[in-house]
Amino acid sequence: MQIVDWIVLIGTLLFIVLYGTWKTKGSKNVQEYIRGGNQASSWTIGLSVMATQASAITFLSTPGQAFHSGMGFVQFYFGLPIAMIIICMVFIPLYRNLNVYTAYEYLETRFDLKTRSLTAILFLIQRGLAAGITIFAPAIILSAVLGWNLTVLNIIIGILVIVYTVSGGTKAVSVTQKQQMAIIFTGMFIAFFLIISYLPEGITFSKALEIAGASGKMEILDFSFNLDNRYTFWSGIIGGTFLALSYFGTDQSQVQRYLSGKSIKESQLGLIFNGLLKVPMQFFILLVGVMVFVFYQFNPSPLNFNPKANETVLNSEYATEYKKLEAENQKVFQEKKEALTQFAQYAADHQITLGLEEKIATKKTIITLNELDQNNRETAKELIAKANPNVETNDKDYVFIHFILNNLPRGLIGLLLAVILSAAMSSTASELNALASTTVIDLYKRNVGTEKTEKHYVNTSKLFTLIWGVLAIFVACFADLFDNLIQLVNIIGSIFYGNVLGIFLLAFFIKFVRSNATFTAAIITQAIVIMGWYYDWMPYLWLNLFGCALVMTIAMILQPMMGSKPKLEI
Repeated sequence: MQIVDWIVLIGTLLFIVLYGTWKTKGSKNVQEYIRGGNQASSWTIGLSVMATQASAITFLSTPGQAFHSGMGFVQFYFGLPIAMIIICMVFIPLYRNLNVYTAYEYLETRFDLKTRSLTAILFLIQRGLAAGITIFAPAIILSAVLGWNLTVLNIIIGILVIVYTVSGGTKAVSVTQKQQMAIIFTGMFIAFFLIISYLPEGITFSKALEIAGASGKMEILDFSFNLDNRYTFWSGIIGGTFLALSYFGTDQSQVQRYLSGKSIKESQLGLIFNGLLKVPMQFFILLVGVMVFVFYQFNPSPLNFNPKANETVLNSEYATEYKKLEAENQKVFQEKKEALTQFAQYAADHQITLGLEEKIATKKTIITLNELDQNNRETAKELIAKANPNVETNDKDYVFIHFILNNLPRGLIGLLLAVILSAAMSSTASELNALASTTVIDLYKRNVGTEKTEKHYVNTSKLFTLIWGVLAIFVACFADLFDNLIQLVNIIGSIFYGNVLGIFLLAFFIKFVRSNATFTAAIITQAIVIMGWYYDWMPYLWLNLFGCALVMTIAMILQPMMGSKPKLEI
């Protein structure tokens, strides 16, 4: 990194922190601190909701996911627009009419205190873990690529977020997220157009898509019912809808974003805005990853994008074997580059004299060479694991950052690093804000400090924001890389979200089910879902539907055995 990159990076991050602190200091009561004084407009809500979900993991892992597996991951988001409509029709009017601060307040009204507390605790567990991951994700990649100390990076990112989130609460989160999303979109669009410009002369965007398609990266839809396939149209529509319903409808980090709206209409428009833009945004980020893949079809790439993994094996007894593998893969690269150049000529509209048979034959050659390339990369992972079993061999999360640092011009490297860190800060800020709000409103205020002043609750909220921030940094410092970070966050959510959503659906629609049956069913369900995830009964997206259906079924079975009148019918 050059001095100009450091100036852009540090200047961008300091602007966000100082602007957020200055713009939102001095909350006088809980309503201002937790709901931002209900002043948020629809587009502020939409951007805030989007920024909360789009963490650094999105901008690090998603391009790498597309690089390795293609565009199919976009199916994960197909259920989101459906969920947005349901939440706008059912959840938002109910929450706003009851004038709640958190989603879990409603559960005490419908059931009782223990059910409210249990659901809040389930949220705190999964969101507390996720907050640590959102800090850890950019820290470990930047640490490996830039050589920065991982623990120091975790602490720096955490402290930056804590400063303005403690100071301004929900309003600080919403205000800064608008700036962060502007930086994020600017950086990603610049990166996309630069990738296209870096492709060889004659390789247009349309030809790049043809090349990606020949390598199997443009297979967007999978209508199979094969449970071995993690991402299909059906898992996205069904499992994705339940996950989105749970996340946007019952997760306080999202609920708090639209509870800050000026009115029910503003909150609804904000979520519709998110529903319309989220799938295209994720499609675009995946497309960036596919274009990075095309770029590396014409430019050399390492056998493993994790620099620490390469360094480890090259300093081990397996160095000679690894170098031989690199030489073999370089030959594969040259052959594939020639085949792709030929294929691009066949793909040109004006080359009508070239037959279909030649194009098909060339495509088969490309597929064969891709398989050889993939086999070499798998062999490289095995050598790395032999050299040091503790080094992460999966390199999906390092692909995009490798491209940024090795190919972007001065200044833009700093901007793209600012994109990654801004995304981490925006998502983490929302999480800390929601964790503190839930702790204070659902646990502390209801069970401990029942008769306190407004100032006391504001100060307590700030204290718990600080505590959760420190805990998130602690989790980040002891976290470990997973198969893919974006999958890890969604897996953590899927373990808990289905159960929580089922509790809310029981509260909304199944009026004969009461508190004791719901509470018992929730505990049983959570144990079964964790067991199902541990023993890999099904792809994790289906855990959302499984948990939701299970808690509702168990509660309805238990209810006839537990005879007590409901506290209140709503």
